Amino acid sequence: MSPHVSVIIPTFNRAHMLERAIQSVLDQTYKDIEVIVVDDGSTDWTHELLESQRGEIVALFHEKNRGPAAARNTGIAASKAPLIAFLDSDDYWLPRKLEVQVRFFTEHPEAVACQTEEIWVRRGKRVNPRKIHKKPSGHMFVPSLRLCLISPSAVMIKKEILDQIGWFDETLPACEDYDLWLRLTSKWPVYLIPEHLVVKYGGHLDQLSTRFWGMDRFRIRSIVKLLCSGKLSNEYQKAALEELRRKCRIYASGCLKRGKQEEARFFEDLPLKVEKGCPQILDSPYLKDF
Repeated sequence: MSPHVSVIIPTFNRAHMLERAIQSVLDQTYKDIEVIVVDDGSTDWTHELLESQRGEIVALFHEKNRGPAAARNTGIAASKAPLIAFLDSDDYWLPRKLEVQVRFFTEHPEAVACQTEEIWVRRGKRVNPRKIHKKPSGHMFVPSLRLCLISPSAVMIKKEILDQIGWFDETLPACEDYDLWLRLTSKWPVYLIPEHLVVKYGGHLDQLSTRFWGMDRFRIRSIVKLLCSGKLSNEYQKAALEELRRKCRIYASGCLKRGKQEEARFFEDLPLKVEKGCPQILDSPYLKDF
């Protein structure tokens, strides 16, 4: 009999944190699950750790590091359950997390996705999210354009919906979750369960946000993809164009400060080009070569 929830944990060189993440899943009060851990080419002792837990988890391995999008997609492809829950390997869950979300879907069968509140820890200390990071509930496409308001470790989503909107974009080295959530929220509401059931860690040096300058370039590509898809309502098209202009202004300003005049001009002109039509825009090296 297939499990009801597939838990997917992507990881790369985080064996020292991964064991805690896995244990938090095994300690869940809800047990009708499968645990899929995707090792994305780790060079530490992740392989040995996963091999030692083969009886309790499904361990999948990439020979080379391919990024979080590919790791999550590998897990989705291997999953057998109608509900998917992701857990980043530096985070962990409190014991009732899955139980509460499964109950939510039982009580609200029309829902396609929900997430819980989180406890944020930065450099070992609990911190309070800023007002701008407050998670809305329901239709949230417009506020999600500004920044990512859905946490992979907090969300649960129906697999059939992932199949409809497409999985994570493997061409993006970062902000792949922002990209997916925009596609999701442009079509469906995402509901917030107001319980703090995830402990989310940040501030460590291996986070993707510390590796790349100009993270908004990835978000700009995501918005352009949506605008060029022709699938947005008039209201959402207008909101996406407005946010594209804002992000392009900020990114172009950063390019000028770094002496990248040609790149700055590209992003200054990008919103108008998108308004006029989208042929070949996504093939530009500024939006493609990461």
